[in-house]
Amino acid sequence: MIIKSLTNNNLITNYTTMTSEIHYIGGLRTTCTHLKSGSDFETDAPIDNNGKGERFSPTDLLATSLGACMITVMGIKARTMDFDLNDIRIEVLKKMATDPRRVSGIDLAFHIPESLQNLDAKTIAILKNTGLTCPVAKSLHPDILVNIDWGTWA
Repeated sequence: MIIKSLTNNNLITNYTTMTSEIHYIGGLRTTCTHLKSGSDFETDAPIDNNGKGERFSPTDLLATSLGACMITVMGIKARTMDFDLNDIRIEVLKKMATDPRRVSGIDLAFHIPESLQNLDAKTIAILKNTGLTCPVAKSLHPDILVNIDWGTWA
């Protein structure tokens, strides 16, 4: 991993417009604000790491972002093929490891609505490949084991 520390804020703003802002509000919680839209949400530390577990934890968001990214790019692909992926659901299970504490696995379980269960094999293969090559999937460290249950598309 490459981590750069910038000491001159002007250097950052010269490259790009910021995506979000994170404000530590105490009690192991943050408020995260999407700067373009102003929408926000809170995070909380998980119960197993001194928190209350009453909000998404940062590692929950990492795991959840994989499923959200996959279904988003799959939805874009479906649109180009003149149909919609409405009502697909993905259940997400984050697995943690210790020493060092990190996300070690993500299990995704797709629930395909009846209206999409009879897509042809070629279309399903295109959608699966699109999901598997989403930006978040390509950004995860290879040590994170991702298991996907495609449901009726298996």
